Formats: sequence, structure tokens, C-alpha cells
Amino acid sequence: MALTAALALAGCGDDSGSGSGDTAKKPELKVSGAYVPEPTMDDMAAGFFTLTNKGSADRLTSATSDIAGSVTLHSTEGGAMKEEKSFAVPANGELDFASGGNHLMLEKLKRKPKQGEKIAMTLHFQKSDPITVEVPVKEATYSPKQHKSH
Repeated sequence: MALTAALALAGCGDDSGSGSGDTAKKPELKVSGAYVPEPTMDDMAAGFFTLTNKGSADRLTSATSDIAGSVTLHSTEGGAMKEEKSFAVPANGELDFASGGNHLMLEKLKRKPKQGEKIAMTLHFQKSDPITVEVPVKEATYSPKQHKSH
């Protein structure tokens, strides 16, 4: 009986989030490299970032921003843009949102963001808590590839 109680207590400790053994059971998400090019149109803008996951798989289900009436998820294949309901965030992998590929569309802008500003965007997931990021507005022609040193 004492053994059963000890095992039950050990099991409770693993669910507290403080144990190192629980990262394989849940996603561990981090956003990096986020930016919005200064939009050329008054009513929409694009958003890009990399989502790194050091845990189990999850799904990006939506995004919101106080600057936009709506934010939609898009993929691009063969030059054709398609709205998506969600994106898989692979276990121990990355989900890239980059120019010419996956991206967010901030639609029905309440105001046109200017270069140098930061706008808040919140990413919503199937399993994980939402992540809010302050996204810098870059020049319209910004490309992260040009700004990385190899």
C-alpha cells in the first residue's frame, strides 16, 4: 500500500510542469524572427515568423491582432496562395512562415502599420496556450535572408 501511495505521488509530480520528463508529453513552442513588411495596401498586410517546437506535436489553429479585423492562415504552393484552417507544428521541429511560403494575412486593417512600429499578434494552438508576440514592422522589401550572415 505504501508503494502504491508513493507511485501515485510520483505521478502527480510529473504533471506539475516542473519535472524535466514532461517535455515529450506536451508541445514547447517558441516564436522567432517575426516581422511584418510595411504594407503597400491600406487594408492588408502579411506576417512571417518561425515557430520552433521542442516537445510533442501541436497545431496552429488561428491568429489574431488588434490592428486587423481578421487574421487568416495561408500556404503558397507553385505561386498559388490558399487559405488554410490550421498548420501542423511538428514534434521537435519547426513551422516556417516565410515570404513565398506559409504566411499570415492581416486583413481589414484598422490602420496601416508603419516601418519601425511593433504590432501585437497572438497565435492560438490546439494544445498550447496562446502566444502573443510584439512583431516589428520592417521595410516593404525586407528579407531575413539578406540580413543573416552565413
